[in-house]
Amino acid sequence: MDTQKLVPDITYQFARSGGKGGQNVNKVSTKAELRFSVAGSALLTDEERAVLLEKLAGKLTTEGELVLTHQTERTQLANKEKVTQKFLRLIAKAFEVPKPRKATRPTRASQEARKTDKKKRGDLKANRRRVSID
Repeated sequence: MDTQKLVPDITYQFARSGGKGGQNVNKVSTKAELRFSVAGSALLTDEERAVLLEKLAGKLTTEGELVLTHQTERTQLANKEKVTQKFLRLIAKAFEVPKPRKATRPTRASQEARKTDKKKRGDLKANRRRVSID
């Protein structure tokens, strides 16, 4: 899926942020907040919407809206670019298909090594026990 096609549906809001900037922080709204409505986006197909709703369920609001913020940079533009990159990475990762795992069996040598380690450990613990005198 081309994540760039979703950029028109993004809305931005700006607020005052903490962090670097000195007195600049107190008077300039540099914190960038990105909002993207997964549930209401016309640019997504039903399948894409279902995938995003499932994969990003923990990051969505109750209305099905994804909200991301960035505030470490000193300028509004830099924070906007960073939060947009964060959004695009998140969407791309949600559509990534994991590589299927091939089932493998342990080698004979690794099985033998495991058994010898278990035997050594058991002997060590057995030597710690008190010997009862009958």
